[in-house]
Amino acid sequence: MEIILKQDVNNLGSKDDIMTVKDGYARNFLIPRGLATVATTSALKVHAENIKQRAHKEIKVKEEALVIAEKMKGMKLTIGAKTSSKGKIFGSVNTIQIAEAINAKGYNVERKNILIKDDLIKEVGNYTAKVKLHKEVSVEIAFEIISE
Repeated sequence: MEIILKQDVNNLGSKDDIMTVKDGYARNFLIPRGLATVATTSALKVHAENIKQRAHKEIKVKEEALVIAEKMKGMKLTIGAKTSSKGKIFGSVNTIQIAEAINAKGYNVERKNILIKDDLIKEVGNYTAKVKLHKEVSVEIAFEIISE
């Protein structure tokens, strides 16, 4: 079944993408939750018109994301965590702490747009995270976990 996504869906696509998914996934999950609509001919025409009108705004948003990415490129974050004497962290460091550290530097980033290569960080050391600023623009940020 062809659908038009109304908002970003993880592991599927971004807003306004036209996707082909299994009928049950569309009927039982995406459409009832308001994440997608069925791609009928009239819906496709409305979708094409909306994309045409939004194209100019998209270019401007992408350019702003590129400027922010350039500023963030050399950023190095330091995140403190309570650790044992061997350097093991009590608990783990996740995207919440990284988002707070980035926001403290003056950049507004949501935690859902941050991807850590290692799922759970449980030791002191240097790591990298990928921050998605736009669907086509992302930046790698280095961060260090230190003992408090």
